[in-house]
Amino acid sequence: MLMHALPAQATEFVQTEGRLNDDDFYRLVACGAAPDRPCTKPELRWQTRSPLRVALTRIDRAFLGGKQMRARAALIRALQYLNDAGAGFRLVQTDEPEIADIRIYLLDTDGSAPIENSGIEGIDGATIRGATVRIWWDTETRHITRATIVFSTNLPIAQYESAMLEEVTQALGFMTDIRNSAYDGLSIFSEDRNASKQLGPQDIMVLRRHYPPRGRP
Repeated sequence: MLMHALPAQATEFVQTEGRLNDDDFYRLVACGAAPDRPCTKPELRWQTRSPLRVALTRIDRAFLGGKQMRARAALIRALQYLNDAGAGFRLVQTDEPEIADIRIYLLDTDGSAPIENSGIEGIDGATIRGATVRIWWDTETRHITRATIVFSTNLPIAQYESAMLEEVTQALGFMTDIRNSAYDGLSIFSEDRNASKQLGPQDIMVLRRHYPPRGRP
């Protein structure tokens, strides 16, 4: 089985203007396509026959106290919003990181230098300012096999809810953001602002189109 990891530094973005129709919005976040342009990335998705397990795998001392509590609460809210979207998947939190499909790390790095000796596959050498996600997939089926999310210490605590929801959603296969002021505060895929703490109408549309409700376990 061949696997690929997405390039370092998590997501890229496509710049557009004005509200997009549903087809254009979906293709932008699902395969990196600008309106009326071809895809730049493969469409990737999890097999959804079983719940996807999510774990807070590592919490460095820099996050102890209020930051840890806020991150834990943000994860619970993110899973609730995603499960309530009516798409064909279910996410469950586990306290056993070794069996998790999506693993979340709260690392003591401020983004001023590349990460070294983290022990986390695909992370060493990256400079993380805020949060990032990596996914691995089977090149034949394009099914995602695992995902890693990393938060750095320089992400403002007030943005934890928005960032957690965005990163977990991106770990479902949506690795492209949209740079467009019309979506600031309206979509979790907004490149320039972590202002959305809930899924927007087109965010929900994307989830249901990519994971049709009939596949819901």
